Amino acid sequence: MTAAPAPGALLAAMEATWAPAARIALGPWTLRRGEGGGKRVSAATAQDAAAAAARIDEAAAAMRAMGQRPLFMLLPGQEALDAALAAQGYRIVDPVLVYHAPAEALAGLDPRGFHAIRCAAPLAIMRELWAAGGIGPGRLGVMARSGAARCFLLGRHRDRPAACGFVAAAGDVAMLHALHVAPDSRRAGMGRALTGAAAAWALEQGAPHLGLAVTEANLPARRLYEGLGMAARARYHYRALPEDEP
Repeated sequence: MTAAPAPGALLAAMEATWAPAARIALGPWTLRRGEGGGKRVSAATAQDAAAAAARIDEAAAAMRAMGQRPLFMLLPGQEALDAALAAQGYRIVDPVLVYHAPAEALAGLDPRGFHAIRCAAPLAIMRELWAAGGIGPGRLGVMARSGAARCFLLGRHRDRPAACGFVAAAGDVAMLHALHVAPDSRRAGMGRALTGAAAAWALEQGAPHLGLAVTEANLPARRLYEGLGMAARARYHYRALPEDEP
């Protein structure tokens, strides 16, 4: 079986498949313009954590000038930078885990009669389902610009549209994003079915690995993915000022 990708490879795939509208280099910082696509595409990251710790205010001012609230993404190994942000009043927001499993192990999941439809672009019903789950135009814009190879998945339950997701591939890693199941179809295997469908698509693209990100606090999702044999391989968290917390 192919060895699991390193944490850095998973994070790079996540960046490629859930892309910001723009990346701006500012000394040791990389800033991102998110255009309403959420924290992942709006946060600044440090390329040189030691140098970045001395230029926090500069990065924050640049983000405000872009019309965004200062938001920083911290990785393991950046503890000194993390402490410097904490000392300036930035609080931890949404610790995130990045899960992985071999796509081959997931693609064989029994869909139990569910049918996942592959789409080249989101259908109107998918937009409605996502909107009901808080996934609006900003995140749809992220999907439209992310991944040379991408696919929109629509899941049906009892012959009705009930779930949707977005999967894109970057090299040998495919990432599943924006998985949403309608409330009246939860606990019916839809999350399992669409994860399996994403893995099957990944294999067809030549990507032997499937990954996804979930907040530490989302225990139902974590139980689902761990129950499918996925394991957390990377982690990160954000920091924001209390008045700017998303």
